[in-house]
Amino acid sequence: MIGISKLYCGTVEPSDALRYGRRSSDLPSHLLQFSQDKKPVVVWNVTRACNLNCIHCYARAVDRTHEKELTHDQGLAVIDDLAAFGAPVILFSGGEPLMRPDLTELANYAVSKGMRAVISTNGTLITREKANELKKIGLSYVGVSIDGMEPVNDRFRGKKGAFRDAMAGIKNCQEAGLKVGLRFTINRMNTNEIPYILDLLEEHDIPRVCFYHLVYAGRGSDMVEQDLDHEETRKVVDVIMDRTKDLHDRGISKEVLTVDNHADGPYVYLRMLKENNPRAEGVLRLLEMNEGNSSGRGIGCISWDGSVHADQFWRHYSFGNVLERPFSEIWSDLSNPLMVQLKEKKKYVKGRCAACKWLDVCAGNFRVRAEAVTGDIWAADPACYLTDEEIL
Repeated sequence: MIGISKLYCGTVEPSDALRYGRRSSDLPSHLLQFSQDKKPVVVWNVTRACNLNCIHCYARAVDRTHEKELTHDQGLAVIDDLAAFGAPVILFSGGEPLMRPDLTELANYAVSKGMRAVISTNGTLITREKANELKKIGLSYVGVSIDGMEPVNDRFRGKKGAFRDAMAGIKNCQEAGLKVGLRFTINRMNTNEIPYILDLLEEHDIPRVCFYHLVYAGRGSDMVEQDLDHEETRKVVDVIMDRTKDLHDRGISKEVLTVDNHADGPYVYLRMLKENNPRAEGVLRLLEMNEGNSSGRGIGCISWDGSVHADQFWRHYSFGNVLERPFSEIWSDLSNPLMVQLKEKKKYVKGRCAACKWLDVCAGNFRVRAEAVTGDIWAADPACYLTDEEIL
């Protein structure tokens, strides 16, 4: 996760994280990525059920789940363990998390245990009543997935009216006083929509947007040919940076992030060097604190059936199941060779990743993407768009 507004526009400085001691338990949410202990943010896919049929869904969600999901009591036990383990955030996802009847009760329990609870949703099921309910329990954030304006988004979502329903959900969150933002997955079918998404932030007073690079997992693995090439990716990141700076320069405060391609970090820094930006070295320090990809260390995933994964995209490999052992034990068990390697992945990456001077700020990028394309977990991430001259 690369904070474009934090880094390029200077809304965060290294001293901001340092004064909290860089402990996950002490850092406010906007600085959590700079923690030193990297206690895992846990994505819990509470259900596989979804009311939409998105073409890039990493979970291959279905209209109704036929798989056994964790019961309510089992979910409470999971939350007890995560809280005791010191996981700072639990992100309820799916499928569509609001398809699960006890979602509010589970989130409420997480908050009562001192965790930050957030949800990743398509937004279409957020009625006024549901928004007020989520606000009442102390939910920290609602991330609503929108992949373009109405025609493009509805095509991605597989349902006409999905855009209008999502925007209504966003409005309901705002009226309830819930912090709400956008999630956008970048690919060739929607890159032209990015400026309109940034316009949407301004027009509808939405404070945050995350632009996700495509990860080849779930139905997203069927979209490899729709991923951007390296030059296209550079242009998109430039557009995001330019538009973010324009908002900042006009006094419009927005948090803009890119996610799932840690080459974005060095790219931002190198652009700032070219622009003789005096903050460039401070940005490099923040990138070093961020440490790049954190799958298997600073982020983990629990599936609807209790399986534990290195992240929400790595569904083909499970380290164990919370019905058999607590997440905290599974996550800390270094008898599993892959778990050890993921916690020290910089030692194992190959090819241009191993020789890259930005390895300390990228950590080899996404292993799932490398494996999907090459069959080798430790091969170079094919989505890294930095040139050989920029990495050597």
